[in-house]
Amino acid sequence: MKVSELGERALIARISKLLGKQGNNVIVGAGEDDCAVLDTGGEEYILATTDMLHRKTDFPPEMTGWQIGWMSVAVNLSDLASKGAEPLGVLMAMGIPPDSEIGFVEEIAKGMDDCASRFGMQVIGGDTDSHEELTMAGTALGLVKKELLIRRSGARVGDLVCVTGHLGTAGAALLALNKKIPVGEEILNALFEPFPRINEGIALAKSRAVTSMMDISDGLALSLHDLSRASRVGFRIYENKLPVLPGVKRLFEGEELLDAVVYTGGDFELLFTVAKDKIEKARKACPLTVIGEVVGSGVFIERAGGLEELEARGYEHFGKG
Repeated sequence: MKVSELGERALIARISKLLGKQGNNVIVGAGEDDCAVLDTGGEEYILATTDMLHRKTDFPPEMTGWQIGWMSVAVNLSDLASKGAEPLGVLMAMGIPPDSEIGFVEEIAKGMDDCASRFGMQVIGGDTDSHEELTMAGTALGLVKKELLIRRSGARVGDLVCVTGHLGTAGAALLALNKKIPVGEEILNALFEPFPRINEGIALAKSRAVTSMMDISDGLALSLHDLSRASRVGFRIYENKLPVLPGVKRLFEGEELLDAVVYTGGDFELLFTVAKDKIEKARKACPLTVIGEVVGSGVFIERAGGLEELEARGYEHFGKG
């Protein structure tokens, strides 16, 4: 079997089984959650996460060098946000084509620094080498108090399903670019300059109202299925409750709109579940939208035509998304 036939998530699961856990300090190991979690004996866990981005698959040609640098840091910070973690710093490795302009590389570095600085940390190191294709690999480190760690597992039947921000904005920008449809800066920036929900993640963790959480950069549908597997529950969401910008609704409608909002990745929002009796605590922590509820099994979306199964489809490498 080839990797292209297996898909990204199945490949990660197979690799994770081979790696195993070494040592009692590994609380969450490879492939188990958005971040690895290490216990060094203090009151806090150390969190580590890594992401790799490429010119052809992750950076549309319209992106500036600054935006490439910003996104390369932001994608790692989004994983820390889903754990309610305070960022410590980020390491960035850059594979740079030799014919790249020095000014372009400097723009990337400035974007990296601006994103890190925006969230109170810095790029603390990394590596550079020669690549045929621009490749950015980041590793972010964070801290969270042990009693505040939120995992993908923990959702319970009856909990409310919530999200931060708006859905489908980045997806609409990507679809519009592919279709050569002009779009405004607000929508384009959701794709080119994603804003990780670090502050919201920290506040939600402190509220102690959240039972499970992850980021939805791979798309809402795929993320719901990830949470479903981790928590061993199901979800029922409502199409008419999904928070979508009016500008996105003006661009697309029907199945195209659903694709942008539910199946296309790129939104760096948080998806989380909250116990019903603690929803007001969560609302005080940050703006949120309730989009559904936790059920016993299956992942469904209620639309005008009735209840439909929500496919496990979204952004995946190796041709499965």
